[in-house]
Amino acid sequence: MDTVRINEKDNVCVNLETGHKIALCDIEQGADVIKYGYPIGSATENICAGDPVHTHNMKTKLGAILSYAYTPNVQPLPRKAPFSINAYLRENGDIGIRNEIWIVPTVGCVNSIAKRLAEKTGAIAFSHPYGCSQLGDDHKTTQLILRGLIRHPNAGGVLVLGLGCENNHIAEMKNVLGTWNEARVKFLAVQDCADEIETGVALIEALKETAAKDVRQAVPVSKLKIGLKCGGSDGLSGITANAVVGRVTDALCAMGGTAVLTEVPEMFGAETVLFERCVSEEVFHKSVALINNCKQYFKDHGQPVSENPSPGNKAGGITTLEEKSLGCIQKGGTAPVVDVLDYGDTATKAGLNLLNGPGNDPVSITNLAAAGCHLILFTTGRGTPLGGAVPTIKIASNDKIAAKKPHWIDISAYGSDKDEKADALLHLIKQVADGACTKSELLGSREIAIFKDGVTL
Repeated sequence: MDTVRINEKDNVCVNLETGHKIALCDIEQGADVIKYGYPIGSATENICAGDPVHTHNMKTKLGAILSYAYTPNVQPLPRKAPFSINAYLRENGDIGIRNEIWIVPTVGCVNSIAKRLAEKTGAIAFSHPYGCSQLGDDHKTTQLILRGLIRHPNAGGVLVLGLGCENNHIAEMKNVLGTWNEARVKFLAVQDCADEIETGVALIEALKETAAKDVRQAVPVSKLKIGLKCGGSDGLSGITANAVVGRVTDALCAMGGTAVLTEVPEMFGAETVLFERCVSEEVFHKSVALINNCKQYFKDHGQPVSENPSPGNKAGGITTLEEKSLGCIQKGGTAPVVDVLDYGDTATKAGLNLLNGPGNDPVSITNLAAAGCHLILFTTGRGTPLGGAVPTIKIASNDKIAAKKPHWIDISAYGSDKDEKADALLHLIKQVADGACTKSELLGSREIAIFKDGVTL
């Protein structure tokens, strides 16, 4: 049986076949179970060396909202030779790695019209159920996420499609949007015209004419923004796929690129690792607020902070949220944390950014796209066909799921040479940035979902 001990401090190792934990020594009841060099919970009974360690004999230690001190430990990143990608240079200096025409509804009532327009024109419609009957923060969140999509540089043109009587009507959406390029963003309130399909097709054709003039050109990889996401994780995710993505994050950040890490509940129990890497006390305090505000959100709804992992995570060998979190944040590598973003913010600082948002897969990938990420690195141990508004590269933690679902998985990270795997992933990132389709794009998996927390009227 092949096993790995991740950190010299660990008192468990991981079975490389199953992802499950095995005790390396006797662990007394109440003592910490240690993986990745940090506690992932405590033993609920005496555990003997060689015993399996899982839900039957250990539990989480999470629960309280904590106070923290700023003890920075920012390390320099390993250097790799920078390279160029071939992208579309936008008028404001941003780049797009796609030049698509998007249809963004202001309200869910027009989803069927958006779908018909997409079928007739080849544009991509992003359906969602919101934009009306929402109040307060929910209404604002919907607007900010839609704003991020409308502004996204991967779109060569966007049709903003409204109904006319919704809370988030087009005039309101224009106020939130601020400024826009009239050649690249068109608006249509379907109650205002006799034939919404004919009018919509004409507007999309005009957008296509503008986008057809765009050409790819060589730009430095420092302009690239990547989103970091895991879903359907298993006990190998933190050892293989997330660790490989972490090396890629470090490499791109060292080249001047930008990476965005979200899934805040999956930072619980691992937050101090990120806090030590904050580049300033200001960023540290913003990071602490990010974690503690999210914990308070759980408490406000009467839910335990530790309500995670999922049944699939547990079947794959993950026992507690601390364990899941310590594996999850491996995607951030060792890069310094340069900024903390809220819903609807756009990443503007090169380096590793933390983004407010839940772990839910569709919500996370939408959140990352709205923050300006050009593509998403999505690691998985169980597999998922999900795809987002931007290219979503699926990275398997094990070869079994890669072989079973080759139409879902772009690359496997399983293997002992993580640097070799990271180089292969960097090469794939360049190919996708240059225009190669991901598996989710080939499947036509292009979905969005928006976070909701309050009253629906």
